[in-house]
Amino acid sequence: MNIQAPLIIDIEGFALTAIDKKRLKNPLTGGIILFGRNWQSRAQLTALCADIKSVRKDLLICVDHEGGRVQRFRTDGFTHLPAMRRLGEMWAQDGKGLEGEGVLQACKAASAVGYLLAAELRACGVDLSFTPVLDLDYGESSVIGDRSFHRDPRHVSLLAKSLMQGLLRAGMGNCGKHFPGHGFVKADSHVDIPVDKRSLKAILKEDAKPYEWLSNDLTAVMPAHVIYPKVDARPAGFSKTWIQGVLREQMEFTGAVFSDDLSMVGARVLDGQPLSFTEGVLAALHAGCDLALLCNQSLKGSQVVDEVLDGLAEAQVKGWWQPDELSEARRLALLPRSPALAWDDLVRSVNYQQALVCLP
Repeated sequence: MNIQAPLIIDIEGFALTAIDKKRLKNPLTGGIILFGRNWQSRAQLTALCADIKSVRKDLLICVDHEGGRVQRFRTDGFTHLPAMRRLGEMWAQDGKGLEGEGVLQACKAASAVGYLLAAELRACGVDLSFTPVLDLDYGESSVIGDRSFHRDPRHVSLLAKSLMQGLLRAGMGNCGKHFPGHGFVKADSHVDIPVDKRSLKAILKEDAKPYEWLSNDLTAVMPAHVIYPKVDARPAGFSKTWIQGVLREQMEFTGAVFSDDLSMVGARVLDGQPLSFTEGVLAALHAGCDLALLCNQSLKGSQVVDEVLDGLAEAQVKGWWQPDELSEARRLALLPRSPALAWDDLVRSVNYQQALVCLP
């Protein structure tokens, strides 16, 4: 029987419980996403990550750790990373646009941010951060806001590429989000179902450009829980048109596709009908996602994760869903290949000290 581990789940506390370990041992679980509630100290985080890997070495340990207001670990030595907008502002500081030194300084700073972000996380055992944000800053979206590098897709692409080079220097992959673009709409998909009424042509000309330009550099992409009705009635994360048609075929992207959090309001309704969590996971997988992200469903004794694991297993037995070997290969390719520096060795290293100096 083919094996695929498509589900990324969370845990409630600072350490694994017996229930957590049982869920992580399930062959349909592909990894774990950490949150601020899972952070107490570097020693605790390092022990937690080691415990996760002791359950299964192939589990992918992920986190949303971008910089600015989206940085899960901020104390006990972790560098306070700037919001991405700060890097975009550096670009224009000398007023000379692409011909000025501001561009070079901004790209150098972005690379330093990527290196520090990845090296510190990896020193504690984290494999992947869901970064960079490739959304354009239209000044409308409160949920994106200063998480975006810039309004201009050229600026976004160059700064993101530099940040990704920094991640790579520390042995970490990347995840561009939120495809094809979340920055134009005001609504927040955590609590609403945003609708972007622009044409496919307009979106491809602006918001989706970074994905086209960076398709060979991105190791993973996360679609938006946004509906683009002139392209598809379904949100991008549930849309074969967006994932398979545009991203895979048109842009020739070959890396992993993560769903965004399937517990968000923007992912709980499809074709006008409410979705169960299992139905949401299956819809994302059928649309072309390799990995399905289910967050905040381990809290207060919730059984949602177990229900989804059981539902996926039933779907496989009944032929409603078939594991994909290529999807599993994409998941495994996100695991770091090089050994990570231990924290004390990292902070004494020349690369680390040089990167700190480059921060804006």
